[in-house]
Amino acid sequence: MPPPPPAPPTKSRKRKVSHETTEQPPAAPSTPQKRRTKVAPAPPPATPTPSVIGLMAENAGVNGVTPTKRPRPAVVDRLADPNLTNAPLLSPETSRLIAPKSVAAIPSKLSGGHRTTTATLLQEANAHLVKVDARMKRLVDAHHCRIFSPEGLAEQIDPFESLASGIISQQVSGAAAKAIKGRFVALFDSDAPAPAPAAADGSGAGPGPEEKRRFPHPSQVAATPVETLRTAGLSQRKAEYVRGLAEKFVSGELSATMLAEAPYEEMVEKLTAVRGLGRWSVEMFAFFGLKRMDVFSLGDLGVQRGMAAFVGRDVAKLKASKGGKWKYMGEKEMEEIAERFRPYRSLFMWYMWRVEDTPTDVSTME
Repeated sequence: MPPPPPAPPTKSRKRKVSHETTEQPPAAPSTPQKRRTKVAPAPPPATPTPSVIGLMAENAGVNGVTPTKRPRPAVVDRLADPNLTNAPLLSPETSRLIAPKSVAAIPSKLSGGHRTTTATLLQEANAHLVKVDARMKRLVDAHHCRIFSPEGLAEQIDPFESLASGIISQQVSGAAAKAIKGRFVALFDSDAPAPAPAAADGSGAGPGPEEKRRFPHPSQVAATPVETLRTAGLSQRKAEYVRGLAEKFVSGELSATMLAEAPYEEMVEKLTAVRGLGRWSVEMFAFFGLKRMDVFSLGDLGVQRGMAAFVGRDVAKLKASKGGKWKYMGEKEMEEIAERFRPYRSLFMWYMWRVEDTPTDVSTME
């Protein structure tokens, strides 16, 4: 029997070392592993947000009719009080103009015959701010606050429409909020055009520029099922909130007279008791809707940032060092600074939104 054939020679895997060079060939580039970096949460928007304030501060027009193109209101020189409501309010149910009794009694309380009116309120408030802190003069000279000007104080406000609009605007874009409000009004106004179909984000075509619509009375909304209100594009909760707000006006717990005359803290307490209205929403309503001169919002990010910049701090460094908490100034310090500007803290707050070279855009809210 012949012997088995020899096994084939195995190739050695050892590399032959060249005597010409001792350098190793360069290693192929490798992609470094990506390090998982902790992404800081995006900061909340600097408030006030135009989508909320834009509809909340919308004037009611004549006899409760809301025109898309707002006419310039006729300026009327009347008595004003920095501690009370200075906007002419309409009764939500009757569209009757409410005249606060407290303001009518002001002249008898004043010494020397001085009377603060809607024509002098802004001028007197600005003078007070500059007297308290000379640094305010730069802001006063650079920016005109139309909200408390004679023209701004002439705009008539339906408080139910203003508050309901604030609820409708929460957590949606300005375009979506306007479209939803248009469809909401069309549910009650038979003369209004057919509402545009809702898009996925709640927006729609909305009414044309010349169409006029009347915002519904509280009694109409309170009598409407939540399911019907939702067809305008409202979420379940928002529909419940708007209906609950309407019920408060129907029962008399809320009224234009109370909002015009009540002390500030009493007014805030009653409004924050309504589902869907938080402290910030009520403060912005008191500021932009009721035109109260002594409102101050401690929880407003834009105010915090503006005040930090106003006292000379580097807000960019503060933002980077807070680790995503985005608090530029403590509430106690904010209160201490703002306290000096009573009873015109609303105007002081408005200027704080304007402090930086790129201020919060509040032009759309006026």
